[in-house]
Amino acid sequence: MARFPRLELPGVAQHVIQRGNNRLPCFLDDDDRRDYLVILREALAASGCELHAYALMDNHVHMLVTPTESGAVGRMMQRLGRRYVAAFNTRHARTGTLWEGRYKACLWAGSATC
Repeated sequence: MARFPRLELPGVAQHVIQRGNNRLPCFLDDDDRRDYLVILREALAASGCELHAYALMDNHVHMLVTPTESGAVGRMMQRLGRRYVAAFNTRHARTGTLWEGRYKACLWAGSATC
């Protein structure tokens, strides 16, 4: 079955969640968190998204992001995922996926849950 297109409205914040594969950690130490934030900053600038808040948990990430145009959050997450997973795998001498499927996102209404 085909995936449904994401609902993404320019100027409307989204709550984005990405989970580690099999609930395994995606950050093993503070260096991983710093790497993620550096790559996130670059991905935000390249995609034209604005970050309002984030939480880096051991095995998942929460972000509140506002896109400037349709498709910007997807481009940001793709760029972030490709760069961070490659850096994580190289640093920890591992291979394979780090994230569990696609990221989840929902429009933010002040207290929405995805």
